[in-house]
Amino acid sequence: MSASGKIRVLLADDHTLVRQGLRSLLEKEADIKVIGEARNGREAVHQVIALKPDVVIMDISMPRLNGFEATQRINSASPGTRIVALTVHQEEHHVRALLRAGARGYVPKEAPFSELLTAVRAVHAGGCYLHPAISGPVVDGYLDGGKPPDGDDLLTPREREVLQLVSEGYTNKLIATELRLSIKTVEAHRARIMTKLKIHNAAGLTRYALSRGMVEAPVPQKPPASRGSRGGP
Repeated sequence: MSASGKIRVLLADDHTLVRQGLRSLLEKEADIKVIGEARNGREAVHQVIALKPDVVIMDISMPRLNGFEATQRINSASPGTRIVALTVHQEEHHVRALLRAGARGYVPKEAPFSELLTAVRAVHAGGCYLHPAISGPVVDGYLDGGKPPDGDDLLTPREREVLQLVSEGYTNKLIATELRLSIKTVEAHRARIMTKLKIHNAAGLTRYALSRGMVEAPVPQKPPASRGSRGGP
């Protein structure tokens, strides 16, 4: 907590309206101060290193670097920063993956704002918070010795990063530029990813990434309205 006694919060979500709405609501709370915003996971990591917030409210499916990878990097770079996932995903394997990465709270976007406040205050105080509807299955999974879905524990962090960029339509050249790697290194990562997951084309990799919440499904584009001929029907 800052010298002012307020919980310093960073917002990480690729939707501007979501960030603006959350900022507006959070800044009405006497014990919370929003100190920054990030549009993607990579930006969130950089902001955390620079600003050292108390709590990050993190979306999962963000471009360039998803919330799973960003959470893991933030947990390593700034152990004192707590992360609350705020997401549309409620599948058990998503929740467990975030917890393994280091998140301390998990709230669905359909939850009331009061629940998000409860989560932020709970994790800042050193506790954890899971939405009631998902806490039971997650705990049961741990007690039953459940394992990550096939593939999740096979890829290295760099391979998962390359997988996300491939799924977002980046070419090998663009991935090399983004990650500061050689094109040959990117090609080697892609080959290993396909071998490990037993998937042999980019479309299959994209479907896999979508199923794991690493990327968002593209929003269908409405076809342009047809124009009638000048002479009418």
